Amino acid sequence: MDFLQTIKQRAKAQARTIVLPESLETRTLKATEQLLNEGLAKIILIGDKKEIAAQAAHANADISNAMIIEPKNYQEMEQLAEKLYELRKAKGVTLEQARDMLQNPLVLGNMLVKENIAHGMVAGAVNSTADVLRPSLQILKTAPNVSIVSSFFVMVVPDCEYGNNGVFVFADCALNQNPNAEELAAIAISSASSYNTLLGGEPIVAMLSHSSMGSAKHADVTKVAEATRILKEKAPEIKADGELQLDAAIVPAIGASKAPSSPVAGKANVLVFPDLDSGNIGYKLVERLAKAKAYGPITQGIAKPVNDLSRGCSVDDIVGVAAITAVQGI
Repeated sequence: MDFLQTIKQRAKAQARTIVLPESLETRTLKATEQLLNEGLAKIILIGDKKEIAAQAAHANADISNAMIIEPKNYQEMEQLAEKLYELRKAKGVTLEQARDMLQNPLVLGNMLVKENIAHGMVAGAVNSTADVLRPSLQILKTAPNVSIVSSFFVMVVPDCEYGNNGVFVFADCALNQNPNAEELAAIAISSASSYNTLLGGEPIVAMLSHSSMGSAKHADVTKVAEATRILKEKAPEIKADGELQLDAAIVPAIGASKAPSSPVAGKANVLVFPDLDSGNIGYKLVERLAKAKAYGPITQGIAKPVNDLSRGCSVDDIVGVAAITAVQGI
């Protein structure tokens, strides 16, 4: 069974509630129908019921089993406004402003997750990453002991003996441009946790570089080596090592040659890239040249699951990310 089918089975067993706030978007409505038909999640849509119904009819999407929350009529709105005010009053937000903010479906969606009315939220088909994640950071904030929100892809490479039979976590490939050593270590810790949550088994983390164990000298290499030191200090239970070149990280023979004393070399299934350029280029190379499936970007480090879609996403993309979000919320 492939990765997504396994995720769907786990999501179906949990029956979590996911908010899809972009409720007038045709792809969202079709995804809602599919998620409900497959029993992957309960769905909350946000907006005017008549407008949503009309758009669903136009899209030929059956959303009759979805819950629709209308901001103007929602009976919990005042209570949510008071809670949002308490969260944001230190930033100068008044109660009246909190009421106004909740008219934004992205803000309301986050408050529904905050108050456990929903387990997670998926958006981004029509909104930018910044617009999706900003209210999440303001309302949900980072998870305990997490200093930075980051992203990862689950990469499933066909006919590949490396990693976990061709399955890897790649991070960070979408959010953090040039993380420093502390941030890189934090991304690695989050990525190991995400691997365990979604894939099970033991994460084996390689901190990637153009150098293996001091074979090159450069400030960029020093950053990765320092990140590895911090990672081992903060999370000694994680099997991690670096700095490692990609081939030394995943190919057993090369790992044994370049880093013979490393517990990770040749075995890594979590690849932490030193910056966004290398991460983004790396996942796209593997996706296009190795014909891998790339699931993501998936957000990690927020206190509760919120995931950002590409604005070019398909219906299947929304369904897949919603299923992953449901499993993240378990």
